[in-house]
Amino acid sequence: MCSSDLPSKPTRIVVGFTAGGPSDIVARIVAQQLTDRLGQSFIVENRVGATGTIGAEIVAKAPPDGYALYLASQTTHAVAPYMYAKVGYDPIKDFATVVRVVHNPLLMVVNPSFPVKTVKDLITLAKARPGQINFATGGIGSSPHMSMELFKQTTKIDMVPVHYKGDGAAIIDIVGGQVPMLTSSMSALMPYVKSEKMRGIAVTGLKRSTVAPEFPTIADSGLPGFEVITWFGILAPAATPKEIVNRLNTEIVAAVQLPNVREQLTKMGFEIVANTPDQYATFMREENAKWSKVVKDLGLKAE
Repeated sequence: MCSSDLPSKPTRIVVGFTAGGPSDIVARIVAQQLTDRLGQSFIVENRVGATGTIGAEIVAKAPPDGYALYLASQTTHAVAPYMYAKVGYDPIKDFATVVRVVHNPLLMVVNPSFPVKTVKDLITLAKARPGQINFATGGIGSSPHMSMELFKQTTKIDMVPVHYKGDGAAIIDIVGGQVPMLTSSMSALMPYVKSEKMRGIAVTGLKRSTVAPEFPTIADSGLPGFEVITWFGILAPAATPKEIVNRLNTEIVAAVQLPNVREQLTKMGFEIVANTPDQYATFMREENAKWSKVVKDLGLKAE
């Protein structure tokens, strides 16, 4: 792909998780917009497995010509690389940062029958029943898992993770009451909260969400500075020419500012970031420092 030309063949956007999840949704919105804008197909390819690292490795080793991109998240690029004894890529060195597209805070929810309405209630109950309360996750090292591990570490409570293969399966069991609570992507949970199949407790951003301002932040609920945001960004293989990276950045930034695209994303709980390649690179280094420490402190190992 030459910066001045349109791509001359289809481009793959690889997603390391199943279709229908938050990363897949973001990738499909970006792919559709790039297809419309550049007149050539951008195709989402789901390469599931090993906490998203299989898909990431495929792109890390692809030719650096702009025809293979990866939809990264903090799971694939700040957590999983430190949980596995070996992954087939370096999360920083093996990729060129194109753009951090969106981020969203997570929402802590419970089954309506669970006797918890606030963060304070949860901490009190967990301290009274150490090791007896379960929480669902979308898999070891996923955002739902890491956010709760950070919460446990901060509050010094003992709760037990129940790992599922993806957020979708975890959500089903929260609704069914098999597991009492989950902290996951706001975009995935809000429909269940609105239909009263789940009760929202708090958000993990530093400020209230514009999508659901009724929920307090965990930071304002007695844990100042507590923040977990799940983010999604586009990466290319490391040696991809700067002009290709800049071209893709320009097109994606313009696309997500379109009123209909912005509305589509914000309705699902995403906040648009659309930053520069350099800003994304700085952010990636910060995220790696933060989450590698949590993984190490907890001695987390991929199963």
